Amino acid sequence: MANITRFDPDDTFDDLFRGFWMRPVRAGGQQDVQIKLDVKEDDKAYTVHAEMPGVNKEDIQVSIDGGQVSISAETKKEKEVKEGTRVLRSERHYGKVSRSFSLAQDVDESKAEAHYKDGVLELLLPKQTVSKTRKLTIN
Repeated sequence: MANITRFDPDDTFDDLFRGFWMRPVRAGGQQDVQIKLDVKEDDKAYTVHAEMPGVNKEDIQVSIDGGQVSISAETKKEKEVKEGTRVLRSERHYGKVSRSFSLAQDVDESKAEAHYKDGVLELLLPKQTVSKTRKLTIN
């Protein structure tokens, strides 16, 4: 029986340059770097873990608008160049990256918290309490 494998044209392109001292170039200016997220939910809050290695916490921005959460960050290229040294390969990303996502329920922005440690941003996003409908008595 034949084995079935998934074909990814990007892998083929990367394999072409593997072992050479150059970085594969993506066609069409595609952004290769992405903020990777884990989103968990319980009855009271959402917890988000976002991988952001190499980013200073001062360069991270988080905005919340109801149930819409946006995370952006910027990494800056270090300008240190030593005389007699040349770069053979550079795979680190420099520039801006952002990610937005929607949650099923609005977030209580006043109680939201953010912590950054070891390249991982943790957001604690309490759910906004749904106001209970009150029935009015007509006099």
